[in-house]
Amino acid sequence: MNSNRFYFLMMAANIADLFEHAVDAFGERIAVCFDEREISYAELEERANRLAHFLHDRGVRPGDHVGLYAGNSIEAVVAMIAIYKLRAAVVNVNFRYVENELHFLFADAELSALVHDRRFAPRVAAVLPSIPDLHTVVVLPDGTEEEAGGVPYADALLAGDPVRDFGERSADDLYLLYTGGTTGYPKGVLWRHEDVWRTLGGGVDFMTGIPLEDEWQQSQRGAVADGMVRLCLAPLIHGNAQWAALMALFAGDTVVMLPHFEAHEVWRVIDRRRVNVVVLIGDAMARPIIEAYARGGYDGSSMVAVSSSGALFSPVVKRQYLELLPNVLVTDAIGASETGFTGLGVVADVPGGAVEDPRVMPGPDTVVLDADGRPVPPGGVGRLAKSGYLPLGYYKDPEKTAALLTEIDGVRYAFPGDLARLEEDGTITLLGRGSTCVNTGGEKVFPEEVEGALKTHPDVFDALVIGVPDERLGQRVAALVQARPGVKLDLAGVEEHLRERIAGYKVPRAIWLVDEIHRTISGKADYRWAHQHAADHPAEEPTHAD
Repeated sequence: MNSNRFYFLMMAANIADLFEHAVDAFGERIAVCFDEREISYAELEERANRLAHFLHDRGVRPGDHVGLYAGNSIEAVVAMIAIYKLRAAVVNVNFRYVENELHFLFADAELSALVHDRRFAPRVAAVLPSIPDLHTVVVLPDGTEEEAGGVPYADALLAGDPVRDFGERSADDLYLLYTGGTTGYPKGVLWRHEDVWRTLGGGVDFMTGIPLEDEWQQSQRGAVADGMVRLCLAPLIHGNAQWAALMALFAGDTVVMLPHFEAHEVWRVIDRRRVNVVVLIGDAMARPIIEAYARGGYDGSSMVAVSSSGALFSPVVKRQYLELLPNVLVTDAIGASETGFTGLGVVADVPGGAVEDPRVMPGPDTVVLDADGRPVPPGGVGRLAKSGYLPLGYYKDPEKTAALLTEIDGVRYAFPGDLARLEEDGTITLLGRGSTCVNTGGEKVFPEEVEGALKTHPDVFDALVIGVPDERLGQRVAALVQARPGVKLDLAGVEEHLRERIAGYKVPRAIWLVDEIHRTISGKADYRWAHQHAADHPAEEPTHAD
């Protein structure tokens, strides 16, 4: 007992250590559920140890980068934990990428090993010859029969030692998350383990802003509780799902994952697994889910909370949750891969029966700064900024790092690119990304506001607002709109509806009706697709915006 305690005290605030504390506290609990399968903490630990030893025997060393090119599965979680146990970094690979994107990412991330689903074997085979330093490939089973050149996952486990004997780790070990790709190639954001744990993994309490005393506090709390059941809806390759899963595993909760997103299947799983908390990303997931619930036939009584991060709810979706799930706590968190957590809002009614704008209580060290780097006064608009626990920067990109991280009066800040307004009560209203703001005739229009207004129309299911070139105005507001199934959208009626809710200059002057709004796998807007579609297709009949 004493020797074990000494071993624990030698550990650091490290992702692998935090998971191992949980294993030692409640190894018999169910850690992960996927489809009809489940695995305990102790079983997850043993398999991760085996895979880690196999990768080490093949030459993976601390600081190496190992790609994870996979959908959600128990095996993907095993791989993620195994890589961290070796003090290597997981590189998340978007499973929608085609060969040229994979070429870029594999080379940019300097992969030394790769773990991938069997279905991706043909793409991997096409890319591998151009990445000579990628020496080891492990193939995960996914039910397909693709011919694969790597080592089968089951064989890798058999070859690896199940013992936990990886030596001391460090809070300075590196975490790497590739982000973006909707407007260009993805960028790798580099963090220290302790810093990313503090801001995304529960190392600072999200509600109070108080840092945890030490790395054992999460597992100690979990040991005296029964453990929650958390459904993580985004793919594990996205930071939202990664950290929802990791934070749950640090605290003794059960992580539930789905092979793909389908709204009715979400409710079937919630009822079957008695899910307590659903973690998702904005309207793209939240709206189909709540509308499936509205059609009836589901219990949902086990739910206590719905947590969104990465994309804020629109007011109409907030209203749906308040009306249909009045006893469920619904929260909107803001943050980015480059900043971590920056603020939290609780969805609630406000006087007059309305629903709040995208307004949050800022997290620790989150401020709004003007062009001179000074805090704005109440009512002022500026750039959202965060100090405190921050990333080291973008991997191999000092120019982008310099644009992201700035020191002002001795304080280091990260600027994720969001514009915001400081309210009189200290809350912050998110206005949108400066890069997507439409400047039309000198007026600034934030797409999120117009999209929210469009979604309040009963025949509109989804919308994406962009700026398109205009000879007179510089840009004009335009929208791509997805109507509800079977509905022929009355554009004149939509315009009249919008004019009751937003100023005339914000009403789209051009609309493209589309079968489906294209979004990334995490539900974020695909602006490349939107601008290309607008360029390639004529708009519908023009609206008559002011």
